Amino acid sequence: MMKPIIALILTALSLSDAFLPSGSSTRLSSSVIRHQTPLPSSIGSSESESPRTLIRKGMQSFRDGDVSASLEYFDRADNAVDDGSLKPYLWQRGISYYYLDQFRKGSDQFRLDVSVNPLDVEEIVWDIACLARIDPQSFPQPKQMTLPAGKKDRRKIMSTVYSLFRGDGATERDLAEAGHTGNITDEFYSLFYLGLYCEIRGENAKAETYMKAAAANKYATGPGAGDYMTSCAKVHCKLRGWA
Repeated sequence: MMKPIIALILTALSLSDAFLPSGSSTRLSSSVIRHQTPLPSSIGSSESESPRTLIRKGMQSFRDGDVSASLEYFDRADNAVDDGSLKPYLWQRGISYYYLDQFRKGSDQFRLDVSVNPLDVEEIVWDIACLARIDPQSFPQPKQMTLPAGKKDRRKIMSTVYSLFRGDGATERDLAEAGHTGNITDEFYSLFYLGLYCEIRGENAKAETYMKAAAANKYATGPGAGDYMTSCAKVHCKLRGWA
């Protein structure tokens, strides 16, 4: 039987100071699904072009790999609400901005999201990723967003992701080990965020290895196939020519 990808990575770590060889190219539990802040109750109707419908169409366009179309749908959803109350809930638009290389807009979107949901680690991490793509020399930044004092993500894997991206002590190996629990969801999120982390550091060979493994992970291809972040892994590979 083949070893899980995380086990192979950790084996490689034990054999070499380099993390990887150079040139290497049912129902979901609420505790493991990426947090999605509920939309305001005033958003949505039965109309075919309601904001909720437009968001769903945008998400599907993204899953189909048409990121430009997804952004158009998210913008239309935003514009359909006159008072601007939808803006801080469009985290999906922030991800589309990232993949369209509109990193400043992505950062602005994620910071709006955190203003209404300050406990969302992934919003903070994506903002850090956007800022790093704007100015790679500034990663990690001393003035990055942070969780409220005394708060942390209850998912161990996300606590490690948060620490790694903020430069607070966790290492690449720590995140690999955090994903080596026998839990396919932990393995997916470990691989996915290792891929994103390596990409913003310009380590593209490792980023490709991690992200392809994330897209092929049993969670991504099985019970987590409906998770937007597993779709993100697959789209990431497609856009980078790794599929």
